Amino acid sequence: MLTLADIRAAQTRLGDAIYHSPLPYSLSLSRLCGCDIFCKLDHLQMTGSFKERGALNKLLQLSDDQRTAGVIAASAGNHALGLAYHGQRLGVPVTVVMPQWAPLVKVSNCRGFGATVILHGETFDDARAHALQLTDERQLTFVPPFDDPDIMAGGGTVGLEILEDLPDADAVIVPVGGGGLLSGIGTVFKALRPSAKVIGVEPAHAPTLRASLDAGTPTRVATRPTLADGLAVAQIGTHCFDVIRRVLDDLILVDETQIAKAVLRLLELEKTVVEGAGAVPLAAVMNGAVQRLGLQDKKVVLVLCGGNIDVTMIARIIDRGLAADGRLMRLTAHIAERPGSLAKLLSAIADAGGSVKEISHDRHFGPADVAQASVSIVLETRDAAHIAAIRTALTTAGFDIDNPAAVKPA
Repeated sequence: MLTLADIRAAQTRLGDAIYHSPLPYSLSLSRLCGCDIFCKLDHLQMTGSFKERGALNKLLQLSDDQRTAGVIAASAGNHALGLAYHGQRLGVPVTVVMPQWAPLVKVSNCRGFGATVILHGETFDDARAHALQLTDERQLTFVPPFDDPDIMAGGGTVGLEILEDLPDADAVIVPVGGGGLLSGIGTVFKALRPSAKVIGVEPAHAPTLRASLDAGTPTRVATRPTLADGLAVAQIGTHCFDVIRRVLDDLILVDETQIAKAVLRLLELEKTVVEGAGAVPLAAVMNGAVQRLGLQDKKVVLVLCGGNIDVTMIARIIDRGLAADGRLMRLTAHIAERPGSLAKLLSAIADAGGSVKEISHDRHFGPADVAQASVSIVLETRDAAHIAAIRTALTTAGFDIDNPAAVKPA
């Protein structure tokens, strides 16, 4: 069973090789959420994630023969990055197996740290099975991404740093994938700050901890694609689950729209770019967790655990977050096929304060009435109330409108 002594030993072992990431207070997020928000910025680690803590803790305890032969891991990205970086630094050969959908930035960065990267399978489980096969074939040491006491202890050093910087924290909100980070931080908090609440957050598209708690045993779930790709784990770790059951006070599930809005809020209010997995703690407190758990005016720590996100994904998340916020509107209007009709429509939109972002004029697949055409428009708006006002203005002006609503994320 993981203990506080294990985590303290890991912290000593890691030393200055791991960055003691900052824990600033956020006035903007505090006002938004109704409590005192502190953000543990562990996405500022060298490899962009907390994962290198556990990876390095494991590497430092290998035998000389194991170091010479090398290690192998299965990872969606962040664990592989941590292992590759510190393996290169310590002279340990590293092979990583990633699912084929792993974010490109994580794949390229991992190769940049000198690791051998193998893309295999559609899921993390496919990659893990292949890595275990190669472990036997090549006589390598397999380094699990989460379900290992040394990995869990490394993640627990995040909790030690939090309580060093904020000893009177009232709650800590931690992302959940395989459970290594939550088990480590939870062990620290229950030993040193037992009155504080330990809260886990996982995406609704990968609710393995929720299913496991309900069943009373680690339970496999069918994951679906999620913005929090680093948390898309089909089954909680067995060792992790044993610890989590002792230290967890509550678990929150967040959906894809909530995750997108959280990434957007961190970008806008904190000028902080995190991946979906790193944003789920904010998604939780933005969507009722503060009130439900009685955290009003309490000191709440959000563990922002990773920042490795593709630039193209950032653009998509921004658009989805704006849409969920009521700051993008999509509508289709039917207009007469005569000069001035489109100008009249755009004038009505401008008078209502809408700003055209995209427009498409369709004469071929429009209404049954051949004297009309369809115009599909995406507008920048202020909020849901502004969308309603634009809809009313266009209807009043005599336009037939289909789907006059905010753009809905897939």
